[in-house]
Amino acid sequence: MTKNEGTFDRALRVIAGLILLSLVFVGPQTMWGLIGIVPLVTGLVGICPLYSVLGISTCPTKS
Repeated sequence: MTKNEGTFDRALRVIAGLILLSLVFVGPQTMWGLIGIVPLVTGLVGICPLYSVLGISTCPTKS
């Protein structure tokens, strides 16, 4: 699979994932915070399966 996320997109996903994961440990302490794993992993890997299906790419290079 080719990368389809740009640097800014990846940074936002990692930040959002960490914020959502923090809900498991602080704040309301709900297990819904585990949904933060999805944006965290896609941000770290640089590949979004939904982007691939929709044909979207925020990555400036074709790698």
